[in-house]
Amino acid sequence: MKTRRILRVLKFVLLGTLAAAVFSLVVMSLWNWLMPALFGWHTVTFWQALGLLVLSKLFFGGFRGRSGPPMFWRRRMMERWEQMTPEEREKFRESLKGRCGPFSSPSVEPKV
Repeated sequence: MKTRRILRVLKFVLLGTLAAAVFSLVVMSLWNWLMPALFGWHTVTFWQALGLLVLSKLFFGGFRGRSGPPMFWRRRMMERWEQMTPEEREKFRESLKGRCGPFSSPSVEPKV
């Protein structure tokens, strides 16, 4: 049981390292292909590309986890559903028939 957990952690670390290396190579290649030709900027090394990835993650994505429950909208919709009368629920179901998925029949004919 413990060896399985260690193998799982090692697999995760290996895949994370491999993904970081691949993304860094892609960033480095794209940068070195585009930026010197377009703007006359210097080329970057592998480690500089990795630093650019980390910096962009900090600026645009952050390193925090998800904020709030993963499906907060579901709880809100369930609360709304509980407050609806049976007539409102049926009206809501009818309004979704033509819009939700390929298995429902469209309520309005498409114009050709």
